[in-house]
Amino acid sequence: MSRRPDSPGSATVLEELAARASALDAGDPLAAQRERFVLPDGVVYLDGNSLGALPAAVPEALADAVHRQWGEGLIRSWNEHRWWQAPLRVGDTIGRLLGAAPGQTVVGDSTTVHLFNALTAAARLRPARRLLLTDPGHFPTDVYIADSVARLLGLEVLRVAVDDLPRCLAERGHEVAVAGYSPVDYRTGELYDMAAVTRAVQGAGAVMLWDLCHAAGALPVRLDELGVDLAVGCGYKFLSGGPGAPAFLYIARRHQDAFDQPLTGWNGHADPFALRGEYAPARGVERARIGTPPILSLLALEAALTAFEGVGMDQVRAKSLSLTGFFMDCADALLDGLGFTVVTPRQPHRRGSQVALRHPEAYPLVSALAARGVIGDMRAPDLLRFGVNSLYVSHHDVLTAVRHLRQAVTLREHLEPRHRQRAAVT
Repeated sequence: MSRRPDSPGSATVLEELAARASALDAGDPLAAQRERFVLPDGVVYLDGNSLGALPAAVPEALADAVHRQWGEGLIRSWNEHRWWQAPLRVGDTIGRLLGAAPGQTVVGDSTTVHLFNALTAAARLRPARRLLLTDPGHFPTDVYIADSVARLLGLEVLRVAVDDLPRCLAERGHEVAVAGYSPVDYRTGELYDMAAVTRAVQGAGAVMLWDLCHAAGALPVRLDELGVDLAVGCGYKFLSGGPGAPAFLYIARRHQDAFDQPLTGWNGHADPFALRGEYAPARGVERARIGTPPILSLLALEAALTAFEGVGMDQVRAKSLSLTGFFMDCADALLDGLGFTVVTPRQPHRRGSQVALRHPEAYPLVSALAARGVIGDMRAPDLLRFGVNSLYVSHHDVLTAVRHLRQAVTLREHLEPRHRQRAAVT
């Protein structure tokens, strides 16, 4: 970081950064997409990596689903409005954003449920192998589910960081049934090489499972091109499907016939309305359905995905890198000497769509920022996270956020008691 914020040149630095932000926003091909979202006046929203902003299409779609489809159509809407087909229809829409051909992605249930099903089914695809690999830095749910599946199937879990995978696979690759990783570290925003990891895991004869919660809708993942086996992800972060939006499960077509679903609900039956007493799985990815889908949430997610219409994921990625790179430049110029450390990798190919700063007062600083109208979040013990959604965040937003962060810390607002009282959700 190159200059103290209280130095004589600070005004000039701010002017230079403001001019850069204006030029970058003026040349932004995605600037008009911001109109596809409902954003509160006076708020800079940089928490889309936790909960996406409200897409403008969702309120009307939900009102229609409640008042017309449910209120008037009643149970007839399962057929007349194709509620029954929604998990596959919305799945294919998400699949297009993930580089997946139709018929390989299904939506419904939570990320946790899909993780359990995918890990269990993956291990069953390699019944002679007894080792399950997971990242020690994974989101806790992924670790919890890995341990649960291991107890259920009598497997051994090894927590192996991505950088240590080559060594582990060289030593014990012949024992590995499945490896479950995320391409983006949810804390730091570090991006791993999906292609290299997939090749290494599959080269050892194991099944590759990716958790795409922090990648779907933020960057191209090209599941079919990379030959990924299985993937899961949520609908409420960069896809902006709403709080608790249904999650998705991708099963490569080559694995679908052998995919042994552990939770066998009636929606995944080959003939669900025959109401037979013995389970027979449906063909294709439909066998990954479980129980009655959450239709209102599914329809909200379907409406939210219209925000991506006409937008290429390469465009989304290019703007994301511009935003995160500019954020780091602003931090270097404005936060020097104030106790912050940028922990997100600076190399473009090594970062996702967020910037994380380390500071010992992370929680009260995030609270003080929110009071100023800048919303990010923190992850224990000391990380401030700022997620950028290319469809509605501007370079001016980024500069505004860093300026407010500088002011909050220099004015010691984070020391106020109201900002030090922890809420239930951080």
